[in-house]
Amino acid sequence: MNVLKTLPHQGQTLAHGPFEVTETIHVCARRCEDDRGRLITMRQPEVTQILMPRRQVGYDVMTSIGLRRFLEAKQREEIQTDLQNEYGFTLSTGQISKLSGQFLEYLEALHVARAPALAQALAKDGGWPLHIDATGEDGRGTLFAAYAGWRGWVLGAWKIPTERADAILPRLMRTADLFGDPCAIMRDLGKAVIEAAQDFVAKRGLQIPILGCHFHFLRDVGKDLLTKWHNELRALFSRFHVTRRLGTLVRDVGRGLGIKIDQAREGVRQWLCGPVDNLQLPDGPEGIAVVRALAQWCLDFRHDGNKQGFPFDQPYLDFYQRCSRALRAVEAHLWAPWSDTQVRGALERLHGALEPIRSELPFQQPVSILKERVELLDELRRALRLHVKPEPGSTQSPDNQVAELRDIKAEIEGFTARLRERRPERGPAQRTREAIDIVVDHLDRHGPSLWGHEVALVTSDRKAVRLVARTNLILERFWHVMKHHERRRSGRKVLSYDFENLPAAAALAYNLTRPDYVEILCGTLDQLAPAFAELDAERRRVRPPDAQPALPAGSGDVERAAADNALHDDVGTDDIVTTASASMPVEDRPIFRAKAMDARVSRAVASRAPRWSSP
Repeated sequence: MNVLKTLPHQGQTLAHGPFEVTETIHVCARRCEDDRGRLITMRQPEVTQILMPRRQVGYDVMTSIGLRRFLEAKQREEIQTDLQNEYGFTLSTGQISKLSGQFLEYLEALHVARAPALAQALAKDGGWPLHIDATGEDGRGTLFAAYAGWRGWVLGAWKIPTERADAILPRLMRTADLFGDPCAIMRDLGKAVIEAAQDFVAKRGLQIPILGCHFHFLRDVGKDLLTKWHNELRALFSRFHVTRRLGTLVRDVGRGLGIKIDQAREGVRQWLCGPVDNLQLPDGPEGIAVVRALAQWCLDFRHDGNKQGFPFDQPYLDFYQRCSRALRAVEAHLWAPWSDTQVRGALERLHGALEPIRSELPFQQPVSILKERVELLDELRRALRLHVKPEPGSTQSPDNQVAELRDIKAEIEGFTARLRERRPERGPAQRTREAIDIVVDHLDRHGPSLWGHEVALVTSDRKAVRLVARTNLILERFWHVMKHHERRRSGRKVLSYDFENLPAAAALAYNLTRPDYVEILCGTLDQLAPAFAELDAERRRVRPPDAQPALPAGSGDVERAAADNALHDDVGTDDIVTTASASMPVEDRPIFRAKAMDARVSRAVASRAPRWSSP
């Protein structure tokens, strides 16, 4: 080997800090050339093992930035400060963005390079269920993922233009080529996903169950049952200005109290601690503050939900029920003895804001229909034994899980038969027929995909049965965590822009929280940077350094974002959220959320005071 040239380098690594080094590049003494006519050269391994190609930073710098960005959700300025404080050198925010993007490219390439070892681990388990789902924000940045359910690994992630079967199927085929065929597929009830899963099984010649998510099934039934009438009830609240009038009352009273508001809050607390049978309100600012607290109690209707989202929570039905109770309580207080005309005037104003829900007939129909359909949805939910947010630590043995699943199937079959018997064939019960038909239609269309979770495992040393999860919530929770991190990093609540520019490989970064995955990928996270360097070293062994890309060929569909530029389906709640946030300061929440407030309202309702007619 002869010396071809010497190159001075300036570099920065976490291990060495800023440094200067001169590299000697050797060339074959016979001036051998590759098939493209380029001289065959050899670089110094000491340099190539620590510095990235054509960059002055080390692999360890890029790896540290990537881990901080995608696992710790740190902003560029935070990463910049960390590097300065911990290692004594500074990178621009543009460099940090570019290096975080390159981290994902290397990670995806290493993921593909280790695919045979990962596939071997999945096969050793006796198989693996494939969970598939897509997410996005406002119809933008659709991100599709293939997930190994039992291991909790993201096997592949891609940006797709929209959730279509012809966009999903090639990704499923790619996943199976790399990691082997799954033993089952868990998917939601979207038409495109159903079609793609069926085509995938047919093309691969598989005999595996294609399972529908019980959570998505229950949610779809609930939406079809409730959305129309829930929206109608919401429109009525807007039409009769109930929300606006309550919010205006709270703000007007608060401004009127002025500097006396702290004293008035203390008066409300003392009133709440008094005898519950006393329906007479205090005089002066304390009595006015009680009226204000009652209005806030109405607006705090979301506190009645379980934070499970529509249709499992019905916020406008809860709002109606709170307003109904508050209206009866206000009438009881109006009939009680009073001496302060200002307190009486505030009560009458609150009564006027709430009174339309009783006097206006349009409220009655959607409320009665919603109550009936909510009960039907709850019947289905009880039969499915589905808890959207299961209790922590609520685990069962495999045998008990199998037995429970069989019991659930029998309950659903019995529930379906009872619904058919309950369905009125004729007469005025048209809406009852419509509700039952919605549920039965869903059961008929999706029923076969709701069962088949028992998978027989055949490994080298044992035979067993293992259950595939009944829901796709494992992926739903994954999306929730991912979006939470992106909101933390970007500071934005709406992630339309962020998801449109986020590389799909960002989903793979969360595998680095899985010790079993990391062990196969690189041993430990400390060895991740050397594993990236080895990727480039392997590439140099087959192509000359001047012609090579930074990543090995075959690294998959890397979606490169413009990195330098930088998880509930409630129905129409913007007006409520705006009013609530403006009308319910943090200082007031312990007052109107106190158990004593609810007890006071219940006692006033139980007094059966006659209706109040304003003079």
